[in-house]
Amino acid sequence: MSKLYIVPTPIGNLEDITLRSIRILQETEMIFAEDTRVTKRLLNHLDIKKPVAPFHAHNEHKTLDRAIDTILSNESTVLVSDAGTPAISDPGFLLVRECIAKGIEIECLPGPVALIPALVSSGFPCDKFVFEGFLPHKKGRQTRLKIIAEETRTAVLYESPHRLIKCLKQIEEFMGENRKVCVAREITKMYEEYKRGTAKEVREYYESKPPKGEIVIVIAGKE
Repeated sequence: MSKLYIVPTPIGNLEDITLRSIRILQETEMIFAEDTRVTKRLLNHLDIKKPVAPFHAHNEHKTLDRAIDTILSNESTVLVSDAGTPAISDPGFLLVRECIAKGIEIECLPGPVALIPALVSSGFPCDKFVFEGFLPHKKGRQTRLKIIAEETRTAVLYESPHRLIKCLKQIEEFMGENRKVCVAREITKMYEEYKRGTAKEVREYYESKPPKGEIVIVIAGKE
């Protein structure tokens, strides 16, 4: 029977890949990857040689049927993203949904995802939280910010470094300059950084020290 494995990959530190993930990558017949170059570097590091095909946001709709045919022709197929768990702000949801519709077994391995270490390390309540992923760049962005502004639970966002200052300014605008935030940057990597403070304080810090790398923003809930 055909099976699709969802395998999380390290978000920075390669030691974070699990023994089970390595075994599945070794045993599978085919790997779908967000960026085949990134995945091949990981496979080379693990001394694994497997066929790798692209499956990313730009071709997910177009290649869905072909991907299903490939999965059905193999006993096991793996889906990975460049970093973290597939389908969490990465391609994968459409493929998982179609596999379920076709009766293909799905198994998602636990593993790296940036939002959890950022949330826990923020110091904000994490018994209940909301994850917004990447906010819309234009249409609908202000609507989402207004909703988050009234949210009493901790909110977690993903953001690119070149849009971080804009996002912090908008948090000040919609939630007030004293709303507590934590910016987590380059999680698990050499220059991992957590900057905690008010939205204004954190914005001013990054205006004087332009950020690089992967960014997670954690926002304290409304009191």
